[in-house]
Amino acid sequence: MSGATPTTGTGRPWRVAIAGLIGTTIEWYDFFIYALAATLVFAPQFFPSTSSLASTLAALSTFAIGFVARPIGGALIGHFGDRVGRKKMLVLSLLVMGIGTALIGVLPTYETIGVAAPILLVVVRLAQGLAVGGEWGGATLLALEHAKTPAQRTLFSSLPQVGLPLGVVLSSMVFLFVRLSIGDEGFMAWGWRLPFFASAVLVVVGLVIRLKIDESPEFERLRARNTVRRAPIADVFRAPRIWVPASGVTIAASVLGNLLLAFVLGYAAQAKLHSASTMLTVTMVAALLWSVALPLAAMLAGRYGRRPVLVAGIVAMGLWAFPYFALVESGSTIGLLVGSIVAALTIALMTGPYGAYLTEAFPAEVRYSGASVAYGISGVLGGACAPIVATLLASSTGGLTAVAGYVAVAALVSLIATLALRSPYRPDDVTGSTASPAEPAANA
Repeated sequence: MSGATPTTGTGRPWRVAIAGLIGTTIEWYDFFIYALAATLVFAPQFFPSTSSLASTLAALSTFAIGFVARPIGGALIGHFGDRVGRKKMLVLSLLVMGIGTALIGVLPTYETIGVAAPILLVVVRLAQGLAVGGEWGGATLLALEHAKTPAQRTLFSSLPQVGLPLGVVLSSMVFLFVRLSIGDEGFMAWGWRLPFFASAVLVVVGLVIRLKIDESPEFERLRARNTVRRAPIADVFRAPRIWVPASGVTIAASVLGNLLLAFVLGYAAQAKLHSASTMLTVTMVAALLWSVALPLAAMLAGRYGRRPVLVAGIVAMGLWAFPYFALVESGSTIGLLVGSIVAALTIALMTGPYGAYLTEAFPAEVRYSGASVAYGISGVLGGACAPIVATLLASSTGGLTAVAGYVAVAALVSLIATLALRSPYRPDDVTGSTASPAEPAANA
């Protein structure tokens, strides 16, 4: 088996996995407070327009830019992660994300400096996207490569995934607390900046934790054998039968997740179906249950296989799309809550085994680059476009049925990609690989 055994101490794999969970939670907090601000604040503050639709689309476009930067960040950070180590790049990604988020908190608005305001916002958002592009792959790899067995690799690599819904919960809680504490007027005037300032404290905590964890044992063995690749990202792109389907596996989860977290929040508030505070509360509840269900899905995958659980999650996601958006439009708070919870659970079922399934499709020498780029591309094709496409579909059709169809199509794409991707990695998949033998295929 290519999995690593800890060199000293006991329980180290768990400590590394928990450290990955904490770090990704902080990074996703930073990423999603931007999503909340783009939906609730940035349109009037940075993109004033006589058309509320145009203003909203402009604000959501800056949200999408963060996703566009993710594969670039994945390529850059992943390259050096495969060259100099996973840990160093994780520290760098957290530092860049934290600085970028804090800077958003001090940016002047359009009223103060004119067109320079949205330009600066875009630049900082690009930095956020670059950082998170390298975060997911590194955190998942450190957790996976410290584990001892295939089942542990599936479970431990799911914990950094939990950071996404926990980051959503944390960012929603902070936004809701600030909004309720100072009122809507104060929140729109200056209170929206406070969640961005809070990021600085969280980043310090995350850096302290990350500096204390060990480097990946698998990477250390690659370095000891002198098999570290000179151009890992080039090697990745020379194997399209891996990276192409790998880039499609999570498109559906990215689409539905970002509609749940960004689009529905703004749509329901603007259509006066629900208040912003109600939407934030529903989002928090759904994301919290998502975070609990995700490692449970990974444990199911460890027992029954990663691919069957992935397929079950994707199919459930596609089938639930139409009932979910019908419940959003119903105006019923209970219906909205139930619909959002079930949607979040389908995402958890799919993403529980995703980290192990995707990363182990690549050999260890190029695993950081390959996993990060594939994850970033899926984010561009899925999450980046989703809020904009959904806004245009809802505006042109006057309802959410077309949006549900969009999610169903995304699920079909992910289903085809999942069935096409071979994981765990086979040594003949990348020309010239000197990777260790793959994990038993029975766990795929």
